[in-house]
Amino acid sequence: MKRRILLILTLAVILSGCAVLGLREPLRVAVAGIEPLEGKGMEARFAVHLRIQNHDDKPINYDGIALDLDLRGTGFASGVSNQGGTIPRFGETIITVPVTVPATAILRHAFGLATGDRTKADYRLRGKLGGQGLAIGRQFDSQGEITLPTIPPEKMD
Repeated sequence: MKRRILLILTLAVILSGCAVLGLREPLRVAVAGIEPLEGKGMEARFAVHLRIQNHDDKPINYDGIALDLDLRGTGFASGVSNQGGTIPRFGETIITVPVTVPATAILRHAFGLATGDRTKADYRLRGKLGGQGLAIGRQFDSQGEITLPTIPPEKMD
C-alpha cells in the first residue's frame, strides 16, 4: 500500500513539474536583412537582422543572442550580441546581430557562386536566445532562402 502511495505521489510530482515548465512553441527565426559592416584584416562583417516570432501565449524576456549561419549547407558566419529585450506574446521583433565571416568561408562560397546559382542561397540559422533572470534560454534552428545581390555583367569582366 505504501509503495502505491509513493508511486502516485512521485507521478504527481513529475506531472506537476512538466506543467510548471510547460511545453513551449519553438521560436520562428528568419533572416529579415543583411547589411555590410567594416571588417578587419581578411574577414568580413555583416549586421544580420533576424525576425523572431513568439507563437506562445507568454512574452519571452531575453538577454543576449548567439547564432551560426550556414549558406548552401556549409558554415559561413557566426556572431553574438549582449542586447536584451522582450518578444511580446503572439508577437515578433527584429534583433540585429553582428556576424563575422572568416576569409576561408568567403573563398569557399566565392567558388560555389562561380559554379552554381548566383541568385539564391539556402540558409540555416542555429543559435540561442539567452534567458533573463531565472528564465532558461531558448534554442532555435531555422532554414530558409535568401536572394543574393546581383552583380551587373559589366562588373564581372
